[in-house]
Amino acid sequence: MIPRLRGSDGVNWEQLLSTQRYRTGKNVKNNGKSDLRSEFEKDYHRIIGSASFRRLQDKTQVFPLDKSDFIRTRLTHSLEVSSFAKSLGQNIGENILTYKKDPSFTVQMKEDICNVLQCAGLIHDIGNPPFGHFGEDAIREWFRDHLHTLEYHGRSLDEILTRQMREDLYHFEGNAQAFRLVTKLHYLVDDRGMNLTYALLNTIVKYPVTSLDIEPKSRDIKKHKLGFYHADEEIFREVETATGTNGSRHPLTFILEAADDIAYKTADIEDAFVKGFVSYAKLYRELQEMETLYAQPRSGFRPAAKLKELYGRAEDMHVEDPEEYAVKNWIVRVQGFLINCATYGFTSNYDAIMNGTYPYDLFHGTFAERLMDLLGDLAFREVFATETIYRMEVSESVMINYLMDRFIGAVIGYDDKEQELGTIDRRLVSFISSNYKRSYHFHAQGKSEAEKLYLRLLLATDYICGMTDSYARRLYQELTASVY
Repeated sequence: MIPRLRGSDGVNWEQLLSTQRYRTGKNVKNNGKSDLRSEFEKDYHRIIGSASFRRLQDKTQVFPLDKSDFIRTRLTHSLEVSSFAKSLGQNIGENILTYKKDPSFTVQMKEDICNVLQCAGLIHDIGNPPFGHFGEDAIREWFRDHLHTLEYHGRSLDEILTRQMREDLYHFEGNAQAFRLVTKLHYLVDDRGMNLTYALLNTIVKYPVTSLDIEPKSRDIKKHKLGFYHADEEIFREVETATGTNGSRHPLTFILEAADDIAYKTADIEDAFVKGFVSYAKLYRELQEMETLYAQPRSGFRPAAKLKELYGRAEDMHVEDPEEYAVKNWIVRVQGFLINCATYGFTSNYDAIMNGTYPYDLFHGTFAERLMDLLGDLAFREVFATETIYRMEVSESVMINYLMDRFIGAVIGYDDKEQELGTIDRRLVSFISSNYKRSYHFHAQGKSEAEKLYLRLLLATDYICGMTDSYARRLYQELTASVY
């Protein structure tokens, strides 16, 4: 029996791999024209040629405003996620074919899955603001602290906006911003963004719920965060209808999430080691403690033993720095192990994932989950909860808060026929990308005053999220006439 996703008519991989685009409005097939690329390969070229993708080279991954040329950026992280996601797609697609999990699944579908996942890895973080995840936190907190204090025509903003609009701002999310950026803000031909395939757009939405449906403690991970803004709900509904997911996660989203987890959990440890936050001895000791507490995987992979083995190999080879050799090569071995675990997680839960009933990530209930938890906890304790990072984040908070103060203050009265902007506010609005302002005016047509106000607030966050770390810092310096 062919696995079916939840829905009245069911859906299969052909529907999940929809080549429909917002501009074309239908699935597209290659009909022997001179351009032999698949629709998903065209997505790839649209992404890597975009300014939004290039800006990731100057956005924080772990270490904010770091001057080292080794430490990862959002760009290198996205390339790693793209690579892992494609590898997982190859493994999983081959498993579906070999074990005939779905009689309708073809070799071409396996290739399409790999291409979609490769693209999804490139853009999964494309909406993140400057200064990493701390930038997201700062924006959320700013709205919670200020939305009730700011006024428009004598009424507070939180009074004017609907509940969903308010909750969107209180739960600002880089994933939702990524969907918004590629569907609306990136001006290619018109106001439909990059005009990517619906299969790809659905894959990058990790949380297919509105801000009113968030349940951080839910057993089902798809409800943990905001997936799309009220402003972008119409296009999301069109996407999920075309792909047939009907409120469930797209199956490829589980693979993308696993690739992201593998990339950042292992990279955080490697970067922390290079920066001196985590030592070889510390890593080995913690891995040993984990191995004594939990049963080892059937594969026989023992993280602590493997790290020690690599250290011994380095000594035998008379490597100058055996600890560095051991840690860096251990990271590669762990990544391979985790790719195998994620492959098993998807294929062993295939029916539930395809039916939209699987509520966990692909590492759930396995030794790999314990290892991932350890790596995340170690990075938090030894890196993110240190004075060094705290000092950086306090500085970044000052910059984000100042930019939010100025640009939110300026856009509140933008496009207001009853009053003109002040001299400084006019200049501030002039800094905002003309593409973003064009998108605002296009989507504000025929909207209520509350909706227009909401879209103007998003206009400010669109601009700030589009900034690189360096640009945000430089603009802050210019506007405050200070030297940071």
